[in-house]
Amino acid sequence: MTLDITDLKVSIGGKEILRGVDLKLEAGRVHGLAGESGSGKTMTGLAVLGLLPHGARASGAIRLGERDLLTLPPKELNRVRGGEVAMVFQDPATSLHPMLTIGRQLTEHMRHHLRLGKAEARQRAVELLGKVRIPGPEEAYRRFPHQFSGGMRQRIAIAVALACSPEVLIADEPTTALDVTVQAGVLRLLRGLCDELGLAVLLVTHDLGVMSAVADEVSVMKDGLVVESGPRGQVLREPSHAYTRALLESLPDAEVR
Repeated sequence: MTLDITDLKVSIGGKEILRGVDLKLEAGRVHGLAGESGSGKTMTGLAVLGLLPHGARASGAIRLGERDLLTLPPKELNRVRGGEVAMVFQDPATSLHPMLTIGRQLTEHMRHHLRLGKAEARQRAVELLGKVRIPGPEEAYRRFPHQFSGGMRQRIAIAVALACSPEVLIADEPTTALDVTVQAGVLRLLRGLCDELGLAVLLVTHDLGVMSAVADEVSVMKDGLVVESGPRGQVLREPSHAYTRALLESLPDAEVR
C-alpha cells in the first residue's frame, strides 16, 4: 500500500508550520526525510497519525490507499493508528512506559487492534522480540524498560510499532540518542524489516549520513517545504538545491557515498 501526502499545510496559532508538503511512500522502500531542526520533518509524521498539537489546522491530503486520513472520523483514524500506520519515536526512554513490563506494552494494543487472546498475543510478542534481535526474548518479555540499554530499548520500541502488522512505519530520528555503533545496528534492522515485511518506511532524520545508509529515496525539507526530492544517489551526489548542497558540505567527506 502507498501513502501519498499532497500539498500538506499545517498552521498553529496562525503561523504556518508546513507550507505544502508533497511526499510519496511505497511498499518495500525507505523514504528519507532530511532537514535541520524546525524544518517540519516531525510535524509531517505527526500529521499522518493525526497527532498534531491542540489547535493545529491541517489541509491538503494524506491518502492511505483510497482513504484521506485528514478527513477520517476519529474512530476510524484510531483503527488506522497503530494498526495500519505506526511510529517509532526518537527516545525510547520516553516512548516506553517505565512501570509496565515489555510484554504488557507489546500485547495490550495487539489484543485491542487484532482481537487476540492472551496466550496468542504473548506468543506473537515473543516472536517480535526475536525478530528485532532481542537476546532471550522469553525472559525479555517479563522485564522492564530500565533493564535494557538504549539500543535494546529502541529495538523494543520498533517491535511495539510492528505489533499490529502496520503497512506504513514512520521512524522519527530513531538513532539520534544512540552511539554510532548502536545506530548502525538499528538502521540495518529497519532496512531488513522494510525488505522482509514490505513496509513503506518514512525515516525522519537531520543526519544525511544516516540517510545514505538505508534510504531508497530522499526528500530534503527547509522551512516547512520539500525543496528537493529524488533517488538517494541523485540527491546525495548531484544535489540541485543550494540548501541540500550546504547540508552535504557540512558533513565529513567519507560520511555520504
